[in-house]
Amino acid sequence: MSAETFTTAMFLITAVIAAGVLINAVFPVVYQMAGTFASSTHASDERLRTDFKIISTITRDGYPNYAEVWLKNIGSSRIPVSDITNRSDVLCGLVGEYERLSWANDDWDVALYDSSNPNYWDPGETIKITAYCPEIPDKGTDGTVYFQLTLPGGVWRSAEFTASK
Repeated sequence: MSAETFTTAMFLITAVIAAGVLINAVFPVVYQMAGTFASSTHASDERLRTDFKIISTITRDGYPNYAEVWLKNIGSSRIPVSDITNRSDVLCGLVGEYERLSWANDDWDVALYDSSNPNYWDPGETIKITAYCPEIPDKGTDGTVYFQLTLPGGVWRSAEFTASK
């Protein structure tokens, strides 16, 4: 009888140790997966709530190499202007010959309209991006201009427009 008790006790101790090892091995993986899913869900939610639309494009007589693009925030999230200026990508130029413009080199500028808070592009508000690129023709010259704005979260919009008279 004591041999059976001893054997049962050994099996019970082995099972408890195995369960502890399994929990120590599996718990960190489950915890890391939960964190990954949470951050992925947050990023997806942010991308879904961020949306904008290009509402007008123009090149002006007397201002060669400049394009003006008006954009409206049609999403439900506010976008910091610093994200637009410091972390966004602006591509502009002739179709097939466009390039990434640099905020630091004053290749483009942004102006915020209808704002109660000049630090945020709130839903329903409009911004104007003025882009300088040597490939943009003057309004008197024919050519198709390509413009694209990509926000830090990966949301982007593009437009093609002519610079003819």
